[in-house]
Amino acid sequence: MIRSGSKNVEAARHLNVPVGTVSYWLHEDRRRRGTLPGRKESVCPFCHGADLDHPSYAYLLGLYLGDGHIIQPPSHRTPSLMITCSNTWPGLMDECESAMRAVLPDNSVCRVRRIGCYNVKIYSKHLWCLFPQHGEGKKHERPIRLEPWQQRIIDEYPWEFIRGLIHSDGSRITNWTVRTIAGERKRYEYPRYFFTNTSRDILRLFTDALDRVGVEWKSANQRRAAQNISVAKRASVALMDAHVGPKY
Repeated sequence: MIRSGSKNVEAARHLNVPVGTVSYWLHEDRRRRGTLPGRKESVCPFCHGADLDHPSYAYLLGLYLGDGHIIQPPSHRTPSLMITCSNTWPGLMDECESAMRAVLPDNSVCRVRRIGCYNVKIYSKHLWCLFPQHGEGKKHERPIRLEPWQQRIIDEYPWEFIRGLIHSDGSRITNWTVRTIAGERKRYEYPRYFFTNTSRDILRLFTDALDRVGVEWKSANQRRAAQNISVAKRASVALMDAHVGPKY
């Protein structure tokens, strides 16, 4: 009746049911046919053959391996990817949101405020396809291995991947030292990059990417579980500044 032009109230009166029941039937019919207004089906590169924005994906993968996780509570029908960003770096939130929109252009992105930070979130049933590293528990307690198709993207866009890792679990700081020259003590300052993580696999992915772009690094010996990767050589810092830079 409705498809032939009748209104909801007319169909309800004819069938002797509440108008709300007819509205619900209409909603369910449109949902099954995929014609709900204002909604689009999420398009997946693997399930639907859609194009994947490789540079944005490489950056988002770095963020995910550092400060991200995928969850699907029992009360939710769709999993969500959540990247936690400190209030100190609003530009990082903007870049994270932009990358999410580029990788999943048909999905909405939101920011959930927390104490001292925001959780930048996106919901999609295809997050399992895009991030096969998901799993129960903490990342450093399970193996983290890239799929061949992910490795090809990282090989093509290593700087985007490095930038995502630095923006999540890295920093650019200024070290200083005092030297005595000609009897006068002088203070010298120099920039340095650090990447800190507990997962040996994620640390290896980071250092492999550094090797690929010609950045010299060293591992800082520490007794705590989390390990530091340091980039301090002048030429390597200059490369990092050109392609990564400090958080903002």
